[in-house]
Amino acid sequence: MQTATLTKSVLIVDDQLTVRQLLHEVARKAGYDTWLAENGLKALEMTRECSPSVIIMDIKMPVMDGLEAFRLIHQEFPEIPVILMTAYGTLDTVVEAMKMGAFDYLVKPSNVNELRLMLDRAYQMRCMRAELAELRNELKKHFQLETIIGKSPAVQSIYKVVGRVAQTNATVLITGESGSGKEVIAQTIHRNSTRRDNPFIKVNCGALPEGLMESELFGHEKGAFTGAVAKKPGRFELANGGTMLLDEIGELPLALQVKLLRVLQEKTFERVGGTETIKVDVRIVAATNRNLEERVQQGLFRADLFYRLKVVPIHVPALRERVEDIPAFVDYFVRRYADEAHVEVPIVSPEALKLLCRCPWPGNVRELGNVLERAVILSQGVIDVMDLPGLLPAEELPVVAVPESGTYREQMHRVEKQIIENALRQNNGNRVKTAKALDISRRALLYKIDEHGLGQTGLGPDAQEIE
Repeated sequence: MQTATLTKSVLIVDDQLTVRQLLHEVARKAGYDTWLAENGLKALEMTRECSPSVIIMDIKMPVMDGLEAFRLIHQEFPEIPVILMTAYGTLDTVVEAMKMGAFDYLVKPSNVNELRLMLDRAYQMRCMRAELAELRNELKKHFQLETIIGKSPAVQSIYKVVGRVAQTNATVLITGESGSGKEVIAQTIHRNSTRRDNPFIKVNCGALPEGLMESELFGHEKGAFTGAVAKKPGRFELANGGTMLLDEIGELPLALQVKLLRVLQEKTFERVGGTETIKVDVRIVAATNRNLEERVQQGLFRADLFYRLKVVPIHVPALRERVEDIPAFVDYFVRRYADEAHVEVPIVSPEALKLLCRCPWPGNVRELGNVLERAVILSQGVIDVMDLPGLLPAEELPVVAVPESGTYREQMHRVEKQIIENALRQNNGNRVKTAKALDISRRALLYKIDEHGLGQTGLGPDAQEIE
């Protein structure tokens, strides 16, 4: 695939002419085309006009300040990295900028070499984003497997099977524990098939009352039974030309198994109470967390239907059997739920990620998603162990002085503040060393310092950070 190349260009925004000229000279010597703007409003106009690769923008400016301009630019052009500059290096300003999604910040007067390095890093990230977007577009054009998450050997095997079976009309039987992602596999098969523009109909065989299941699947004629006041098409008719997922197929009653077998073999059926034979073209994908071979031996599932469904079998392993895929799921869920909640994507601390990878997850991917949805909503920019209640074994809980009163969150909040405050004092307020000592990122530490109000203690932004 030929990747798109971006012109090395930077928009420089500062209300001081001398600063604009200096930055222009630095960027020009580094090989960048430059555009200059004197305030945030002009920067917004020029971004729409020129679409620069990177933006360097002062925070304190007349007409429209840098934070407001950044907010508007980031909403409209989230792919453009923005470096914010300030001579007022207060923690509040820095934290607010980073929370809003700024690429990085510089405190004036800045070192020329540091500026060049940051500019190049921002440009490289912009190129990577463009390349990734192009790759995703190519995948969508040719083969949409982006819904299947993970790169473990088991998942790679699923990729191969889905790739081979998607373009056929073969019946597929997907097995695996509850919450392991069987429906995602079924949807991926449909999206990559020639039926992708036609319906994908899901039927949960375990959730439908047995007395209504036949009507739901095959429809009914007016007056077929009490309450049938009008003719109603069934799911098979609605799925004509598309794909039907029969989830929890192991719960299908024996009487309906016969009728399903006929649909699979002859593509025909009659509505409940009707005599007209209806022909449909529906691809069947079945899914179950049951052992169908055992149910066949127990006389609860027809052997002929089982073998008719198992033309192409796909087994989805439990999450505990592919631990190497958990970080990818964590990244996916955190971004998804942050987007749904309209909040900045939180950082997942290394300790929290290690804990998530160690859990057995009896509820599989579904359980992991539920835990992370709660964590995204309750966290304050960083998801750490304290945002994952119930996952840490009691014997591994840290021994700290627990406050005597307050809710769980209030007490943990105070304990966390104590830990960060102690670490800052031990490192003489040096945030770089403190972040390393706590094994968290500097950005995560900034969030926590701001959250706990530690910036006013003499241990925050006024402390020296020279290593």
